[in-house]
Amino acid sequence: MALTTITFVRHGITDHNIQRRAQGHTQNPLNETGRAQASLVAKRLSEEGWDVFISSDLRRARETAEIISAALGRPVDFFDERLREMDRGKIADTIESERIERWGENWRDLDMGQETHESMRARGKSFVQDIASRYAGKKVLVVTHGYFLGQTLKELMQDESTGDELRNTSVTTIALKDGKWDYLLYDCVKHLPETSGNAVKRG
Repeated sequence: MALTTITFVRHGITDHNIQRRAQGHTQNPLNETGRAQASLVAKRLSEEGWDVFISSDLRRARETAEIISAALGRPVDFFDERLREMDRGKIADTIESERIERWGENWRDLDMGQETHESMRARGKSFVQDIASRYAGKKVLVVTHGYFLGQTLKELMQDESTGDELRNTSVTTIALKDGKWDYLLYDCVKHLPETSGNAVKRG
């Protein structure tokens, strides 16, 4: 049987990424650099064939996916809410100094309605298992978010050292071999010029 692979692409960079502003489920767009990054990864991905194309429904991922879609000459098959970034609750759309001003330096001790890491990992693992079952032996392309993807990879690989600082429009491919997921490619940004491939957390 053909190998089941899932290739994850983190969305292009946003102003929120640069400002280190919590994004969560906000519908903020790519910036000019992010759109350029998306075009470059789109060109790279267009050199391969894909059986299934899925994206998060949040605007920054959707924009990235639509740029890739144009290069592939095929539509996104569906937008999936399970691929959304970590829900940041009350702190969405804020930076650290604003959080301290609003809630004090110990804001992390308060209930901000943020999604737990356990919930995010379970959501990511469930998505991967579902897609691998539905599209066994297929080559699946997924556009998603950095922090969510990192937590999903930690869970799948049972390795806390993986999944950190995934870069904007980086390409990570996992393959299912003998019931276990392994990396074929990890956080690859060979399509980007060095200056635009810098790691930015959370998004």
